[in-house]
Amino acid sequence: MKNLLGRLATFLSTPTGVIVAANAVWHLATWFIGFRSLLYYVVSLFIIGFDIFAASFLRDKLIHFFSQFTLPVQNEKDRAEIAARVKNFESGSRGPAMFVKNGRVILHESETKRRGPGLIALDTASALVLRTDTEIRDTVGPGVKFTKSNEYIAGSIDLRAQWQFIGPHASDQPFLNPISSPKEYNESLSRRQQTCGLTRDGFEVAPTLSIRFSVKRPAKLTPTPSGVTSRYGFDPDAVRNAITREVVQLGTSQNVKSRMAWNELPAHLVVNVWREYIRKFKFSDLFTPMNEEGKSGLQIIEEAINRRVKQENVEALDETGARTGEWVESLEFKQLERRGLQIAQVRIHNILFEPALEQQIIEQWSADWMDIASKEKKQLEDMESLIDAAARNEASKNFARIASQQFSAKTSEPQDNPFKTLQLLVQPLKEFIVSESDAGHDVDMELRKLEEVWKWLLDNNSAQGAEMGGGQG
Repeated sequence: MKNLLGRLATFLSTPTGVIVAANAVWHLATWFIGFRSLLYYVVSLFIIGFDIFAASFLRDKLIHFFSQFTLPVQNEKDRAEIAARVKNFESGSRGPAMFVKNGRVILHESETKRRGPGLIALDTASALVLRTDTEIRDTVGPGVKFTKSNEYIAGSIDLRAQWQFIGPHASDQPFLNPISSPKEYNESLSRRQQTCGLTRDGFEVAPTLSIRFSVKRPAKLTPTPSGVTSRYGFDPDAVRNAITREVVQLGTSQNVKSRMAWNELPAHLVVNVWREYIRKFKFSDLFTPMNEEGKSGLQIIEEAINRRVKQENVEALDETGARTGEWVESLEFKQLERRGLQIAQVRIHNILFEPALEQQIIEQWSADWMDIASKEKKQLEDMESLIDAAARNEASKNFARIASQQFSAKTSEPQDNPFKTLQLLVQPLKEFIVSESDAGHDVDMELRKLEEVWKWLLDNNSAQGAEMGGGQG
């Protein structure tokens, strides 16, 4: 009875219900006052039918006109769909109305129980997959989607790039005794176990791994059927694979299977690759240069992990972390590609280990620093000796070139006067020092010395010339 009365009230609230109710009251009133003409009732029924037709026609046209402004629809088909949803809303047979923001479905609790034709509005960072009880139906991107009565959301996804941090926090001290509440220590210990791995010599290391990933994006941005172009990119195949293709993880404690969400797979793969590579290095190798490029073991591991998740084929590392030259297929890249995901960057930071090992690293760094400093000192001394020898050789060549300028122009007979020969050697040196050197105390000293030598040569040259002249007479 309550349901029947509710339906009656709903009908009376419609234009048709108002016309029928008003005419029924009017005719009952005329009946009671004794007005019972057959022609009158025939004409009244015709007028009622015309009123109902006119009211229904105008109602449909007005709903079709005004409903297109409730959502950003852009084509005639969508306008007809939104008009039908508004009519269903009035009759109470509508389906769920949902909004998806940043990959998260936002809806009222009562909406989940509705199974009629509905609609979904998605922002530019969201996408989803629709399904029925028996099959996967459609992949939906940003915009408006009108659903059928048997369709519901199989899963939604965030198209934006995601940052995921896994491992201990910067403030965690999981290798020390608990200094806070047991609950906080257990949480810290749990985060340590997420990324902990053993080195080749058996030391445990637990870093923080940061992973930047997203759903695979198309090469070119194209609008969705709703006419919306998302700057984050929308690849229907990638979204469909991310939601519908599942990775099943076998639990180690209870031997149960659990489905891994699309945004959990990148961290799972990166942690496994990290543990694989950390076993190839000794603890001391992680913080010391290992190759000709001067990269430490941690840097080598970080680069190797990035290659494994970004490239189809990678160069293998042997059991000591050295490159083998053999190229192998990256299974992690294949898994990400099948799931419609891509990893942009992997970083390793906040390395935690036993506190006792820190002193060992400091001592090793001190020893390495002394060795490196001694080697660099010897290299600098050797370089200084080479530079000094090269400078002396260059100076000797310049001296010989400048001093021999007076003798290189043309061949001449040997001089009988040695003082004249010395004058020819000293003169270009004196001119070069005056023209090329800046004024200074040292230059003045050298020039004075050359002047004295020059005067001495002139005096001796004159004396020898006089003697030679007297002997000839």
